[in-house]
Amino acid sequence: MTSIITGDIISSKSGDPNLWLPALKRELNKYGTTPKHWEIYRGDSFQLEVSPKTALKTALLLKATIKQFKTIDVRLAIGVGEKTYDADSITESNGSAFVNSGACFEALKKSTLAIKTQDSTFNTTINIMLDLALLTMDNWTPKASLLFKTTLEHSNYNQVDIAKLLDRKQSNISAGLKRTGYDEISKMLDFYNSQL
Repeated sequence: MTSIITGDIISSKSGDPNLWLPALKRELNKYGTTPKHWEIYRGDSFQLEVSPKTALKTALLLKATIKQFKTIDVRLAIGVGEKTYDADSITESNGSAFVNSGACFEALKKSTLAIKTQDSTFNTTINIMLDLALLTMDNWTPKASLLFKTTLEHSNYNQVDIAKLLDRKQSNISAGLKRTGYDEISKMLDFYNSQL
């Protein structure tokens, strides 16, 4: 089992690629090397392979990375399944994980994040949760996105540690995390992990 995240930058022309592209590459590099594990193509689209266990967390971190740039956002489709053909380049590999990711991506209309697995009951439940979470996530400010990303990456840190990391007041961290929906999104991540 593997998972494939297919993504593309929304309104990429309105953002400066000299800013968001290096940030995206830095994030993708954490999960492996290009073009084996990830690849950017057509200038603003990308594919990334991660384990199903970490796929949703990875997608949230990618969204928080891109939302740090004011005028752009990202559409992400997670496909979970098999990899039956393993090429040197991820965009040439194949299997149900790739098919699910592609189909999920094509089906993204108003939503910016969805998941497709072989389990339709799970898909329905998790995608309703994601749609609700996106009511908050799609409106993250650059500052909120950075706070969310930092807290998710350092989930063992307390708010004092996070405040130190970001050079902010601890009281601001607590209020900021509420605005990002951090606790609720964490519960959704826990649910995802328990079901997988």
